[in-house]
Amino acid sequence: MTEESQENRGYTEDELIPISALQHLMFCERQWALIHIEGVWTENRFTVAGRILHEKVHGGEGESRREVRLARGLSLRSFSWGLIGKADLVEFYRLQDTSSGDGTMLPGRKGWWLPFPVEYKVGKPKIERCDEVQLCAQTLCLEEMLSVYIPHGALYYGRPHKRVEISIDDGLRRETAMLLTRLRELAAGKDRPKGRFDRKCDSCSLNETCLPHLSKSHRSAQEYVAAIFAGAEEGLR
Repeated sequence: MTEESQENRGYTEDELIPISALQHLMFCERQWALIHIEGVWTENRFTVAGRILHEKVHGGEGESRREVRLARGLSLRSFSWGLIGKADLVEFYRLQDTSSGDGTMLPGRKGWWLPFPVEYKVGKPKIERCDEVQLCAQTLCLEEMLSVYIPHGALYYGRPHKRVEISIDDGLRRETAMLLTRLRELAAGKDRPKGRFDRKCDSCSLNETCLPHLSKSHRSAQEYVAAIFAGAEEGLR
């Protein structure tokens, strides 16, 4: 177990944070606040496509081969990190060394097995590392649940139909830990995320709720509405 997880030991069931919240936070702090604090959610073609993809992956049956075991829709949680979620797919590879302590044991299976988490994404790789952070968070949960160190995982992107192997190295683990700290600070009300207009806003399903253009002009939603009514009153004169 890493030094960071030792510091985070002891969260309760009610304090567990969805793994998906980390990806939302890294993509946009305002998006995270709208979804996880204000409970706002709106579908668009991107979210619908993503939901359908995950339902398809989770609905597939687990597969067993001699050297590989596939588990779909595996429930995850970590009381050390305070995380809860679900893995799209976890591949378990049988280790050649049957006496190895580098893997984990599986019920009804002989030998030692090394988990390899795979997260499915409907689009293409992003500039931000939010997908990698989400995969790392899943890995941290698996490591705690199975008492094993997992060095690698993968992201599967639907648009190029390509699997990208990701190293779950110390740098990515630190980045994930720092983002989780930031998330808990925001959840505790230590800061209030503000909208920030960006090119990626066009693909966000909460664009019309967030009104990121207002933040660009430094006007609040209240000021925006007041300006509309002021204009309407002027037109009636």
